[in-house]
Amino acid sequence: MHIDRAAIPFVLIAAIPAAAIWLTSGALAAAVAALLPIGVALFFRDPDRSASQDPALVVSPADGTVMYAGTAPADDAPDGGTWLQVTIFLSVLDVHINRTPVSGRVTRVDYQPGAFLPAYKPESSRNERSEIWFDHFGVTIVARQVVGILARRVVCRLQPGQDVAAGARLGLMKFGSRMDVFVPTTATLAVRVGEKVRAAETVLAHLSLGKHV
Repeated sequence: MHIDRAAIPFVLIAAIPAAAIWLTSGALAAAVAALLPIGVALFFRDPDRSASQDPALVVSPADGTVMYAGTAPADDAPDGGTWLQVTIFLSVLDVHINRTPVSGRVTRVDYQPGAFLPAYKPESSRNERSEIWFDHFGVTIVARQVVGILARRVVCRLQPGQDVAAGARLGLMKFGSRMDVFVPTTATLAVRVGEKVRAAETVLAHLSLGKHV
């Protein structure tokens, strides 16, 4: 399985105790200590995924559990607009590679500093985050990476003007966090609170594209 390059410094730091134990206590104890860097590396695992390219579908940008699905609260909505929102909580056991929810062109990538509240709490919408805006056949879709109490950094590898396919890798979040997706109110949500979702594979919403396509 592929491991994302962001793992390198964390794995090296986690391997230091194993190296020290190998020098002082022998190979057996070092093998046990090596479980830590292995576990860290697995956090950054990047499995291959295949997404539907049906333009009417919005796919999940993250693995995790749906914590909210409904009308976006006014204080949580991008640019104060009216949206439907799906919020996904990622535990430390989930794959943390994020993927694009739709195809289209990246129009904005906005980073906003903030707090580091637990990602499973509704008020974590005030946390540090990165918003990625997509123009999908003239329809705007927004994906928001939100840090948590452990995840102190989001990584977005997309740039404005970049064209992407649905399910393409967009970045990652480190050590537990949440992901929000905002779609027009004309869309129909396809998930409910408590449902487990998989990045690129689970359909979050159906779009009413009409003559946009």
